[in-house]
Formats: sequence, C-alpha cells, structure tokens
Amino acid sequence: MAFDIPRNVILPVDVVDVRLDSAQHPFERDNAAAIAANWEAEKAHRPALFDGTVVLLSELAYRDNSIVGRCHAVRFSTFMLWRKLKPVTSAEHAFAHAMLISSDNALVAIRMGSHTANAGKVYFAAGSFEPEDFREGLVDLDYNMIREVREETGLDLRQARREERCHALSVESGTVIVRCFRARETAEQLAERIAGFVAADPDPEIEGPVIIRGRNDLPEGLMPHMRPLVDWHFSQPG
Repeated sequence: MAFDIPRNVILPVDVVDVRLDSAQHPFERDNAAAIAANWEAEKAHRPALFDGTVVLLSELAYRDNSIVGRCHAVRFSTFMLWRKLKPVTSAEHAFAHAMLISSDNALVAIRMGSHTANAGKVYFAAGSFEPEDFREGLVDLDYNMIREVREETGLDLRQARREERCHALSVESGTVIVRCFRARETAEQLAERIAGFVAADPDPEIEGPVIIRGRNDLPEGLMPHMRPLVDWHFSQPG
C-alpha cells in the first residue's frame, strides 16, 4: 500500500481506518544517530521542546471515501528529523484538524507560541496523533481533536455541532483530516474566550486566537495547507 493518496485536492472521507503498529518505525530504527544529533541542535535553538511520543505513518491510502493507514509510535525527536528531511519515501505524517466555524461563518484558528516547534504559525488548534488517541489500535479522531482543542484553547468541542463527514487534504508536508465543528458563538466571542484561557495559563502553547473572515483575509504565518482549506470553506454555499 505504501502511500497512495491523491495530492493537493480536498477529498470526502466517511471512514478513517488508521491503525497503530507496535513495531518500531523503520525511519526511527535506521536513523538513530542523525535523530540524536538533530535533536541536540533543535534543543539548543528552542530549549522548551519536549521529546514526547507522537506517531508517524508507514502506509496511507485513499479509496472509496476511506482513508486506510498504518502508523508507529516514535519520539518527537524522530518526527523533527523527518520534518527536516521530507519527503521521505518510508514515512509520512497525518494529523487531524477541527475546523472551528463561528455562528457568523468565520474560521477561528490559533497562532502557536514562540517556544514551540511551529512558532508563529497559524492553523486550527491541533496536534499530532499520540498513542492515547487510539482505541484498540484504531485512531479516534474526535478524541484527538477534543483533547488538542481543549489543551490549546480551553474550548470544549462537544458544545459545538459536529459534522458527520470528514474531508482530507494530502500535501507534501502531510495529510490533514478535517472535521467541521459549528459553534453557537460569534468569532469575537470565541476569540475572547480563547484569549482569556491563554492569559490564565502559566505555560500556554499558543500565542492567541486568529479570526479568518474570508478567502482574502489571510494572516501572516498561515501554514501552507491552510490556504486551500480556507478557500474550500468560503466557497461552500450558504
């Protein structure tokens, strides 16, 4: 299967069958010295980085509105070397985005904190899949999205209206699986709640909220994969 998914197009997704394999990822196994050396350099630049556990894909495919894949738990230091070297034929990255849509149809994203690996970048509150996001070996998208949004913004996605169908966008930097969540509050109200949460957090992950109100309202630092998602949202009828 390897990696067989159309690139640079937004795909409808009704089933996500991404499973966690207990075997060591070949990329981590084969690059131990380079991973250690790169991590030392990364830590010198951003001392707050933590070498936790994330997952990296060894297979991913799209067929019949389904995403099927296999991933492995790796150290964050492994992910950071992969990110520097990509594209890598043996490994790719997938992550989930909760697209938060306000009652006035704006998108509410976040800007990452200066101490993080994505310092200053703008995207929807999210994080890489971690082993805790899997149930009996199968990824639980909603658990990951609810957890990450709560940790970064203080918002509870369970209070928003969840759309059943997901969508996916696969680009060179990875594959993002998106689910729309429609909030009852306006964009300003959501942003105020997020800003209050960040102000009260002694060690916030994010700098603050970012409101996007249209296809041409693109903030500085917007991650490349976000532009087609913004275009897609604001091209939808109604």
